[in-house]
Amino acid sequence: MSAAAWPAPAKLNLFLHVVGRRPDGYHELQTLFQLVDLTDELRVDVRPDGEIRRIGGPAGVPPEQDLAVRAARLLKRTSGSPLGADLTLVKRIPLGGGLGGGSSDAATTLAALNVLWRIGASADDLARLGLSLGADVPVFLFGHSAWAEGVGERLTAVDLPPRWYAIVRPPVAVGTAEVFQAPELTRNSPRTTIGGFLEAGGRNDCEPVVAARYPEVRKALERLGRFGPARLTGTGSCVFAAFGRAAEAEEAIAGLPAGWRGFAVRGLARSPLLERLEAGRAGR
Repeated sequence: MSAAAWPAPAKLNLFLHVVGRRPDGYHELQTLFQLVDLTDELRVDVRPDGEIRRIGGPAGVPPEQDLAVRAARLLKRTSGSPLGADLTLVKRIPLGGGLGGGSSDAATTLAALNVLWRIGASADDLARLGLSLGADVPVFLFGHSAWAEGVGERLTAVDLPPRWYAIVRPPVAVGTAEVFQAPELTRNSPRTTIGGFLEAGGRNDCEPVVAARYPEVRKALERLGRFGPARLTGTGSCVFAAFGRAAEAEEAIAGLPAGWRGFAVRGLARSPLLERLEAGRAGR
């Protein structure tokens, strides 16, 4: 049994405030997730023998560390399904960039196998399961641009104006754990509201830490900042700026230095994964 490709979109953090630290060591956050049309693609072939294999995936990432493989194994273990799967992942979202690619791949794997293995778990059940794999997994299962609190799992859908985004990836990967363990990270930003952010804006509390530790990220912020207000997404290393037209986003990423990558992407109100899920449930 074979399925067509399942999309795994990227996200941007339009702002990211660290508002406290929990007793378990995790940080309390406020952020606004904007889904974008830069997507990985997952192909799944269901196996009757129960084995889970990665046929194709990100170079340099061992299968046991691949979040798509881990998600499949977690769902199999918790559901008791006798089935397995061959997973082929086409990566377009850069690794270590703060775009949520690994979490999105995990979310898509959970959602796809839930349909293909006929498990019947709810989206909330999958989100709770996915949270153990990564704090960003729930928003990709939620499938809408969203206001998020907690560690990123308490979600409220938000309608955002149509925007195009220029994303610049300098040739460096940033470790999330390093940033959140940094002693200089602000951990007491005042809480805001959706209305407060939309009126006054916000910042990314991780940005000063990353820009100081990674000169290439600072250069990317400065370069993209010539075209519009530039900001780090997540813990980076990708930076982005918003524009009203595709041509403006494309202009902002033209002529990047060697080794840098640029993407002109459209903001999404609704994830393409939801449409694929609807088609999958209908047997198309």
